[in-house]
Amino acid sequence: MTDTLAPGDTAPAFTLADADGKNTSLADYAGRDVVVYFYPKAATPGCTTEACDFRDSLSSLNAAGYAVIGVSPDSVDEIRAFADAEALTFPLLADSDASVAKAWGVWGQKTVGDRAFDGVIRSTFVLDGDGVVQRAEYGVDADGHVARLRAELGV
Repeated sequence: MTDTLAPGDTAPAFTLADADGKNTSLADYAGRDVVVYFYPKAATPGCTTEACDFRDSLSSLNAAGYAVIGVSPDSVDEIRAFADAEALTFPLLADSDASVAKAWGVWGQKTVGDRAFDGVIRSTFVLDGDGVVQRAEYGVDADGHVARLRAELGV
């Protein structure tokens, strides 16, 4: 795993395609608090749980001033199918070459069952309107993560 981000760090800039193939940049959210979460694979059980929890919490997060962005190493077609299947109403971004995941320190060795491989480590970041990391959480559990995050943010 590359260097990780910590509170006080400036988040690495990015521009990635969303589920419609439109470029979305972190800079598009300047002046707004944003939750950026990285998930390993669209339409897998844990990633679906987490995405649906963010979807179901979106109105309260938005009301508290937080935008939500999901990032994965999937293709635009894969994230479009995932967004459509789960009625996700926040941007999902395709980091197909994992360059953003690596820049944010969320790419590393994982073990599933008896198989070890490199991939996205489920992680969540809360940024302020200047793009400064307020929270950096690596290796989060999909179950209950969004509820815990909302409680910690007072949302």
